[in-house]
Amino acid sequence: MKAALVQMNSVADPRANLRTIAERTETAARNGADLVVFPEATQTPFGTDLAAAAEELDGPWAKRLEAIARENGVTVIAGMFRPGTNGTVKNTIVARGMDPEGTAVAAHYDKVHLFDAFGHKESDSVSPGQTIRTFGFGDLTIGLAICYDVRFPPLFTAQARSGADAIVVSASWGSGPGKIEQWELLGRARALDATAYVLACGQADPRVTGAPAAQDSPTGVGHSYVAGPKGELIASADAGDEIIYAELSRQVVRQTRTAIPVLANSFLEGEVTVETE
Repeated sequence: MKAALVQMNSVADPRANLRTIAERTETAARNGADLVVFPEATQTPFGTDLAAAAEELDGPWAKRLEAIARENGVTVIAGMFRPGTNGTVKNTIVARGMDPEGTAVAAHYDKVHLFDAFGHKESDSVSPGQTIRTFGFGDLTIGLAICYDVRFPPLFTAQARSGADAIVVSASWGSGPGKIEQWELLGRARALDATAYVLACGQADPRVTGAPAAQDSPTGVGHSYVAGPKGELIASADAGDEIIYAELSRQVVRQTRTAIPVLANSFLEGEVTVETE
């Protein structure tokens, strides 16, 4: 199965972002991709009015996303916002389209770990998700995660124990000293933790692309990548607009989990008593 990661900058107009999705999806499908992954906040970037853009999964934005995927015979994964509680939103990635066998795909995930770090407080405007999600995709199982989630190994091992062969991390990674290195290191570590592929797709760096960027908002650093189940780097992007591709194999995941059985060997998944001396 071939995956494409589309590194781009979203803009304040959700309809314009749909046009970009349509163009990049067509390109990826033409190059043989079955799964086309877009960043967190593809619908509208951070620093805009997220509540005004927020729609439910049966709203016009997600319906058009599904139509684009079906027109190209692929599944598209992209970040959007849904209405939350008390004026907040939910930070969501949605998967829509069809798998390589022609079976319909309809899945979504609401970000569990909110970005209350580096002086940013996502929880002021975003309601956290409560559910870990995976979905079937041909002979693969795909897990879903968003940005800051990549710092939390249990999310990835839980998905792997539920059968995930590959885990998508859609992001709008905040810039700063050492942040690019952390972005790559964390995803490769999670790939090793889960012995699964990690498809880390981030917003491009607006300083490179010239896209409008709100101050004090995480608007992307680029450097999307695919890590293999042994933590190896399979494909990677620079900072600007780019599409990268990678082949994913369930057989490779099985072989890796036989050679490195960390999921089977771990004794920390159940209740553990910690003694302090």
